[in-house]
Amino acid sequence: MPLVSVVMPVYNSAATLSAAVRSVLTQTHSDLELLITDDQSSDGSMDLLREVAKEDERVLPESAPEQGGAGRARNLAMQRARGDYIAFLDSDDMWLPEKTERQLRFAAEGAAPLTFTSYFKMDADYDGESTDWVPNGRVVRARKHVDYRAMLFQDHIGALTAMYDRNVLGTRLMPEMRKRQDYALWLSIMRDGFDARGLAEPLAVYRAHQAGSLSSNKLSLVQYNWALYRQHEHLSVPRATQALVGAAWQSMRNSRI
Repeated sequence: MPLVSVVMPVYNSAATLSAAVRSVLTQTHSDLELLITDDQSSDGSMDLLREVAKEDERVLPESAPEQGGAGRARNLAMQRARGDYIAFLDSDDMWLPEKTERQLRFAAEGAAPLTFTSYFKMDADYDGESTDWVPNGRVVRARKHVDYRAMLFQDHIGALTAMYDRNVLGTRLMPEMRKRQDYALWLSIMRDGFDARGLAEPLAVYRAHQAGSLSSNKLSLVQYNWALYRQHEHLSVPRATQALVGAAWQSMRNSRI
C-alpha cells in the first residue's frame, strides 16, 4: 500500500485543529503520516498536537524555528516526508473518511501524478466531525482535466484536495510567498508538462469565511496573484491582466456557493 504524507500547517488553530487531525486519522486508507508544522502558535496548538502524537504514532508535529507563514510551514513538513504521495490539509478543514482511498485509486487508474477532487463548503461555526458530515448542496466541482493554460486563468484546485505522486514528480516545494504558494506549486508542476485530473466526487470539507483562515480575505489575494503571474510565471502585462480577471471571477463564483 502506498504511504501518503499529509502536510498540515498550523497557526493558532486550537479551535478547529482536533477535528482536522481526526479527519486524517480516521481515513479508510490508514497507511499515512501526518506531518504538522506549527508556525509559532500562541494558543496551545502545539501542546494539543503533542498529546495527540502520544496516542497515534502517525502524527508527527514539529515547531517551526521562526514564524514564516503557511508556505514555509508546508515546505518544512514536505522536507520530512517519506511517503509515495503528498497531500495537503489546512487545520480548519476536514477530509471525509474515504478521501485518501478513493483518490489513490483514481490516481492509479488514470496514471495521474497530480489529482484533486470536488469538495463541500461548511459554515465557520460548524463544530462536528468529518464522520458526522451530512452532504449539503454547497459543492465546488472539480473539472475533469486541467492543463497549464486553463490553470493560468483560474485556480481550479482546492488545496485541501490536492495530492501529488513523489515517485513521478519528486518532492515539489512551494515558493515562500505570503499567499498563493499552493497555486504557484500547481502551476510549476503543469508548466513541466504534467496535467491535473479531477475526481468529481466531493471528498473534503472547506470551512468558509473562517476568521484568520489562510485564505479568508479574498480581496487581498489580488496583489499576490499579480506577483505570481508577473514574477513567477513571467506573463506579459496584458496576459497577466487577463489571468487576474479570470481568477477574480472564479473566486467570486466560489464564494457564492
